[in-house]
Amino acid sequence: MAATDIARQVLPIKQDQMETQSGSPDNPWAFIQRLGEGCRTVPLAGHVGFDSLPDQLVNKSVSQGFCFNILCVGETGLGKSTLMDTLFNTKFEGEPANHTQPGVQLRSNTYDLQESNVGLKLTIVSTVGFGDQINKEDSYKPIVEFIDAQFEAYLQEELKIRRVLHSYHDSRMHACLYFIAPTGHSLKSLDLVTMKKLDSKVNIIPIIAKSDAISKSELTKFKIKITSELVSNGVQIYQFPTDDESVAEINGTMNAHLPFAVIGSTEELKIGNKMMKARQYPWGTVQVENEAHCDFVKLREMLIRVNMEDLREQTHSRHYELYRRCKLEEMGFQDTDPDSKPFSLQETYEAKRNEFLGELQKKEEEMRQMFVQRVKEKEAELKEAEKELHEKFDRLKKLHQDEKKKLEDKKKSLDDEVSAFKQRKTAAELLQSQGSQAGGSQTLKRDKEKKNNPWLCTE
Repeated sequence: MAATDIARQVLPIKQDQMETQSGSPDNPWAFIQRLGEGCRTVPLAGHVGFDSLPDQLVNKSVSQGFCFNILCVGETGLGKSTLMDTLFNTKFEGEPANHTQPGVQLRSNTYDLQESNVGLKLTIVSTVGFGDQINKEDSYKPIVEFIDAQFEAYLQEELKIRRVLHSYHDSRMHACLYFIAPTGHSLKSLDLVTMKKLDSKVNIIPIIAKSDAISKSELTKFKIKITSELVSNGVQIYQFPTDDESVAEINGTMNAHLPFAVIGSTEELKIGNKMMKARQYPWGTVQVENEAHCDFVKLREMLIRVNMEDLREQTHSRHYELYRRCKLEEMGFQDTDPDSKPFSLQETYEAKRNEFLGELQKKEEEMRQMFVQRVKEKEAELKEAEKELHEKFDRLKKLHQDEKKKLEDKKKSLDDEVSAFKQRKTAAELLQSQGSQAGGSQTLKRDKEKKNNPWLCTE
């Protein structure tokens, strides 16, 4: 604070005292010197003022570090991994993808990068097998589910009683680099459908991969065709913000260059007296960082240097807020009642709790009635089964009695036959014994006669 400001604050209070001691109010410095005699002087360590708040925020942010998450969507073989290596001038480790994946899989890798004294936790998510299937109808679903899962994880952390958002690793996707094949004709149906499903969930930056595969004139027409198709199909891509005067001009210029035509390469070739990233062909050399050859520098400028923080902010304030609002509305939370009066969280909780209890009682009553009805139906079935069993028992009992009577009659007849047979047998045995006795007596008589008359033997 300047000395003149101090004087302006002191003079109105001590006007009378100054006039008595100095004789004139026009000489404040002498009065201030006499007023400060015998006081301890405190030296200032630096500038005093609240305009140092940005410096405090910068120091705090630098100490905590930053995080940035990139989603790379595109068909296999379009150079997604190579572009990421070129973009951050680092060789990221990862397994190469092939064309034999049964479905779309998302592979996430996190890296800790350091540049000067600024740390960056970079997460790169790649779509493995995207566009390799014969039926590509549901290729976008795993990507949408993955983005929603990151939103849900952040929402659950935000709804906890004890939140630790300051140390929570934010895994929400801040930017989606959508790789378009350099066909030179038009967008594929898969690209249009996927970008339409993703434009409300992530910041889409379309890029034409391997743009050195087509000529300059074809590339210009291809860009115009892509932009026209995106507009006609209602696909909302990320527009670099122009509300900030410091970056409005450059962002406005870069919006006209979308989609960016890029080339990636990790090989360095000596061009002139400099080593530059380039691709060597039999017909010439394509320089990655030459803006006359491709838009790689523009992409790096817009994505990393100028708009990285805006991408993070748009993810939180737009896409995540939309997901959060829809999710809370599904849970029954509202900001206002039917009379447009604000709702408190306690009232909303109580209303939702009462509604839940009412539905629970209703379901309980329905289950009870259903249980009673099923018990009655079961009892009726059991009674019917019991009646059938009794009827069957009666039939079997009657049949048993009839069979028993038949057996008794048959047994009686057999007993009668046995008795008659025994009688006949007894009579036969009696007759046989009588006959044998009669025959035996005649034989004895004949033997006696032979013995007494020997002449009977010679005859």
